Amino acid sequence: MKVPVLNLKQFLSHIPLQGIYVNSFSKHIKTNKDLIHHPHSHDFYVVVFFTEGTGTHEIDFESYEIQPGKVFFLKPGQTHAWQFETSPQGYIFFHTKEFYEIKFLDHQLEAFPFFYSYQNPPYIDVLKEARNKTTQNFESLFDEYSNDQLFKEIKLVNLIQQIYIDLTRMYSIELGDKKHLSLSYLTILEQLESLINHHYLQEKSPQFYAQKLNISGKHLNRVVRATVNKTTSTLIMDRNMLEAKRRMVHTHDSLSHIAYALAFSDYAYFSKVFKIKTGMSPLQFRKKYKNR
Repeated sequence: MKVPVLNLKQFLSHIPLQGIYVNSFSKHIKTNKDLIHHPHSHDFYVVVFFTEGTGTHEIDFESYEIQPGKVFFLKPGQTHAWQFETSPQGYIFFHTKEFYEIKFLDHQLEAFPFFYSYQNPPYIDVLKEARNKTTQNFESLFDEYSNDQLFKEIKLVNLIQQIYIDLTRMYSIELGDKKHLSLSYLTILEQLESLINHHYLQEKSPQFYAQKLNISGKHLNRVVRATVNKTTSTLIMDRNMLEAKRRMVHTHDSLSHIAYALAFSDYAYFSKVFKIKTGMSPLQFRKKYKNR
């Protein structure tokens, strides 16, 4: 069983604007319950702000608490699922990369820290003193999307940018990350993660990716250290482990077949690496998720 990849058109009975969707969260999950009931991924960017509700949000097999003031960020390709304990309220919006960047040719989505790498936390806890303003920003976006006014598309992009800027300032303070990373470093990291996504099954060597990026292995490692505080080798192995988890949970392939598909020399080595990375054996991991 493959994880379904949802696209924007599936959420719209009619399409008022290409590339964007905005809704209250309660209406969103009610209207689209058949689409989002099971784990899924998207081919667009997603932002969710909770004003009420509790539960768990699982993103790429990591669990995060849902509570008032929480904002979640999802990049294309990430698998996620919701489990609510109390009724959720808030706002959700998603958009394509093109919808945002066609209006801001000199500013890329990956400049925002919650989007520039899969390695960064996919959420922020908005402090109580900032929640009213954050709520107003999301309400303004929802109101604009729901009405038909002149220059609507431009206004929507500007409102999204305002939300992203305000959340970036909070996010950076929360992470203690006050330095401004250069756009060149962020671009290299984005390109590296894209290359890893395409080649991780066959290519495990950092030097392969450095050559593809036309930079030295030493400089590539410097970029990865500066942006996400990891090594290139770790990023490559993390992507392999994520794929292993997805196949263990969403397919019926044997564990030895998964190890072979990920180009490990033998199952014993794969199992050893997996346990080091996750704290449990592949069999324990599969049982944990299959028994839910």
